[in-house]
Amino acid sequence: MNEIVIERATDEDAAEILVLQRCCWVSEAISNNSMDIPPLHEDLPTVRAWVQESTVWTARRGGRLVGAIRGTADGTAWQIGRLMVAPDLAGNGLGRRLLQHVEQNAPERTTSFELFTGSKSVRNIRLYTRAGYSQLPPDPSHIPGVVYLSKPNAINSD
Repeated sequence: MNEIVIERATDEDAAEILVLQRCCWVSEAISNNSMDIPPLHEDLPTVRAWVQESTVWTARRGGRLVGAIRGTADGTAWQIGRLMVAPDLAGNGLGRRLLQHVEQNAPERTTSFELFTGSKSVRNIRLYTRAGYSQLPPDPSHIPGVVYLSKPNAINSD
């Protein structure tokens, strides 16, 4: 995976991100037995909006979009989302690399990293747990069928 180039996403990347997102979340829908997954229902204007409003990185291999991830500041928390890797490259470390990249590029004031995934998304939960994330206790505000995870930012946590 050394030939992968990670760069900040631009508005011009939005259409490709949308296509990759749909490819990636079909397996999540199958794993979680639900088509009611927001990434499967977003349209191009929605993706363009979050590319402009959040901090989004793309991963390309020879010009092909093969991964992406976004981070959004929420106070001192860095909300991580839309981690996606082209299905034919899954399991080769690109997801871990993107996760590390988004963490390393969090705002200086970040004290924790937060993310969520489907409760039956075993592969995702394993990735996040290995990266040091812990599952948060259930909360009435949480979306049913979703696991919320967090980890302190070692640089800024006291």
